[in-house]
Amino acid sequence: MLIIFGGLPGSGKTTLARELARRTGAFHLRIDLIEQAMRNCGRMQAPLDGAGYHVAYALAEDNMRNGHSVIADSVNSLQATRDAWLEVAHRAGVKAVEIEIQCSDAQEHRRRVESRATDIEGLRLPTWQEILSREYHPWIREPIVIDTAGRSVEQSIAALQAALASRICR
Repeated sequence: MLIIFGGLPGSGKTTLARELARRTGAFHLRIDLIEQAMRNCGRMQAPLDGAGYHVAYALAEDNMRNGHSVIADSVNSLQATRDAWLEVAHRAGVKAVEIEIQCSDAQEHRRRVESRATDIEGLRLPTWQEILSREYHPWIREPIVIDTAGRSVEQSIAALQAALASRICR
């Protein structure tokens, strides 16, 4: 199975994707990590123009063909990347589920963004203003939506697991 996360930086996607991967044993693919590794090798500079996504698509497909579930963790702000993830699942012959992580409380979201530190060497986190001005397409399909505002990680994971169970059983 391919679990496709999306959502603005600071919404809680990586925290939830990482915890879901820990609980399920799924392979966690994080675009920020891939793209920063590409920059750190000294051969590529920003902007990467989707190169990190293309690496992730290949890794996801290979892992799913080998029988592993994959959690794709990225902002996934464009319809083109969302469609590409679904095509990867289709080629691998697995089911895909789209998840949008939101933080509906703008003050809480801003606090998270302005107080967080990166866990990836060399990664420059976006500012609150950069997040507000980022291109972010509305979802055309109906993803599972998890609002992390006012919820603990445990509460958000419980809501996510219940929604996944419901969606998978359809």
